[in-house]
Amino acid sequence: MSDDELHAILAAPNNPLLTWNAPLSEEHARSLVEACTVPDGGRVVDLGCGWGELLLRIVDGVPGSTGDGVDSDPVAVARGQRLARERGLDSRVAFHESSADAWAGTGYDLAVSIGAVHAWPGSTREALRALRTAVKPGGQVLFGDGFWTTRPTADALKGLGAEEDELVGSLDDLVRAAADAGFAPLRTTVADQREWDVFESNGRAGWGERWAIDHPDHPLRDAARATAARHRAGYLGGYRGYLGFAYLVLGV
Repeated sequence: MSDDELHAILAAPNNPLLTWNAPLSEEHARSLVEACTVPDGGRVVDLGCGWGELLLRIVDGVPGSTGDGVDSDPVAVARGQRLARERGLDSRVAFHESSADAWAGTGYDLAVSIGAVHAWPGSTREALRALRTAVKPGGQVLFGDGFWTTRPTADALKGLGAEEDELVGSLDDLVRAAADAGFAPLRTTVADQREWDVFESNGRAGWGERWAIDHPDHPLRDAARATAARHRAGYLGGYRGYLGFAYLVLGV
C-alpha cells in the first residue's frame, strides 16, 4: 500500500463526513444562498467547486437557472455529478474537469469560489480579478477565502503548512482587496469557532480515525491514524484561533 492510496482514502471528495470542504454550518450556508441574487433562468458558475454543494443548492432554488461547476479534481467532479443526478439537477448543472484559471466562460449572473484561490497564480487578488470578468454587469460573486485573525506564530504556520504571506492579511485587508478589484462588498460573514472545530473534526483528523476504526485489519490502519493525529495536532496545537475564513457577497 502506498502513500497515494492513503491520500485517496482520506481525500475530501471521498470523505462522507464533509458536506462542503470549508468551515460552514447548514444555517450559515442557507444564509449565503439566500444572500445571492440570481434571476429566474440565470447562469451560475462555481470555480474550484469541489463537488459543488453550494452550486447545486443555489441552482435548485432558482427556477430555470443553470450552473457550471469547474474543478481539476476528477474525484470531486465525479461526486458532484453523482449528487446532481440524485437530486434531478443533472440537466441543469454541468461539472467540468478543468482548472479554474483556464475557464473562459463569461456573462454569468453569479460566480462562486470558496477556498479555491490557489487555482490562480496570484492567489487572492488574481482570483478576484478573474471572478470580476466572469460575471455580467449587475451580477454578483460569492467569494470565500482565509485571513489571519491575528499575526500567526511559527507553530500556527507550521501546523497549517503555510507561509504568512499566502493570505492577503486581515479580514479588513481581504475586503479591501475585493473593493480594489472593482467589487462592491455587500455582505461579510466569517466562520465561527464551532464551524471551524466541526470542519476540522470531520476532516482528515476525524475521518482518518473513523476510517481506521471501521477497517481494523487494513494494512493502512496505523498510517491513517498517524495522519489523523498529525492533522489534529496541527490544528489544535497550531493554527486554531489564528486562521479565519470569510464569505463575501460582492456586487458588480
